[in-house]
Amino acid sequence: MGGLQPWHWVIVIAVFVLLFGAKRLPDAARSLGKSMRIFKSEVKEMQAEGKEGKTDNPPATPIASERVTPADPTVTAEQSDKRPA
Repeated sequence: MGGLQPWHWVIVIAVFVLLFGAKRLPDAARSLGKSMRIFKSEVKEMQAEGKEGKTDNPPATPIASERVTPADPTVTAEQSDKRPA
């Protein structure tokens, strides 16, 4: 009940042939294959860059938030919110 049986695939293929025509299907499959190859090569390249980058770059340090809550209750919010120009 959950899977596609062989006659389901026949119907799906027939619908594709009727919608796109027998002439356009090989071109579409060819361009899809090229796109997948390009995508896979880009993913491999990104993974290789990520592995190289981990050894070269030091670990990132977290950025302090802009909103600072003073530890000293006598300091007002205006005094603690001043940023250097």
